[in-house]
Amino acid sequence: MPLEIKENVYWVGAIDWEERDFHNFEIPRGATYNAYLIVDEKIALVDTVKHKFFGEMLRRIEEIIDPKEIDYIISNHVEIDHSGSIPYIKKIAKDAKVIATEKGRRGLCKYYDCADWEFQTVKTGDELKLGKKTLTFIEAPMLHWPDSMFTYVKEDKLLLPNDAFGQHIASVERFDEELGVEEALYWAKVYYANILMPFGKLINKKLEELSSLEVDMIAPSHGVIWKNPAKIIEAYRKWANFEAEEKVCIVYDTMYHSTTLLAKAIAEGVASKGVEVRLFHTRNDPWSEIVAEILDAKAIAIGSPTMHGGMFPPVAGFLNYLKGLKPRKKLGVAFGSCGWGGGAVREINKMLEQMGFEIIDEGLEVKFKPTEEELKMAFDLGVRLAEKVKTK
Repeated sequence: MPLEIKENVYWVGAIDWEERDFHNFEIPRGATYNAYLIVDEKIALVDTVKHKFFGEMLRRIEEIIDPKEIDYIISNHVEIDHSGSIPYIKKIAKDAKVIATEKGRRGLCKYYDCADWEFQTVKTGDELKLGKKTLTFIEAPMLHWPDSMFTYVKEDKLLLPNDAFGQHIASVERFDEELGVEEALYWAKVYYANILMPFGKLINKKLEELSSLEVDMIAPSHGVIWKNPAKIIEAYRKWANFEAEEKVCIVYDTMYHSTTLLAKAIAEGVASKGVEVRLFHTRNDPWSEIVAEILDAKAIAIGSPTMHGGMFPPVAGFLNYLKGLKPRKKLGVAFGSCGWGGGAVREINKMLEQMGFEIIDEGLEVKFKPTEEELKMAFDLGVRLAEKVKTK
């Protein structure tokens, strides 16, 4: 069923209960693709859904209006989980004008045959009067694609920001307070960490720009709608500034459990100083959740056995993933085990340096199974890391 979220503004999206992978970003709770129908003297559809869910979206629209009556299709972002149904709805609403940024128009025409589409390109500050409701467009390049924009319904104080403020979670609840605000914030954190973390400076600028608008509801294109926009806006401000907690994330992998023993000893050392610690295994824990914990941690310890003179491939893969997300203001340390020759700790330190981490120690690398003395060294390394976290 469609849901009226503001007077004559309806959620007509789709729920994807089965999806578990989004660009190698593990989403254990599925996803939603949110589209919004605004009914006025003119009718606008803001974003669509992934193409295989077109029928679901269409049925919701048909409960409200005849889809042929749609006057405008607004594409806030060309990525196909949002634009994938535009060609199908255009076959029904043949006269509907497609509204996008200029980069959005070019992107849509690369994905689809748009030869017969009528476009209206917009930029920040442009408005579209539907009748009683006025839509204002705000360009948001690199949040998270160059074509991205927000649509603001002025009279309803409603922000439709596409991917910004979203979460990957399939649920029958449409609002944050129904799902639980804290749970919604958690999934928003996972989403932010894995998609928007590289764009903190741009997000800060956009938040400053949005501060001039009255916003009492944020309806993103993934996840639940925010009836409590101040909480998610404040969370974004914190994440964009890499404000961190006294927390250490230990991320490791192992072949014969020697690196596991070191990881646990470091964790005990950290905990002995009253600092929060989280332990993650790169093949057992979803990278998306590891990164979400790293987002607001002051320090990370990366552990790997040596293979072929370098890092164990799962650890190397994780660090390469993390590097692309550009975490900032972090402390780092490396540890690991080896057989006849080392190399993993050296490679980890090199990667941490490339990411701009403050490396607090040359690292700890032991041969074969760690002795009690070496486990004590790992414990002490955890203590030093915790002490540094407390003073940072």
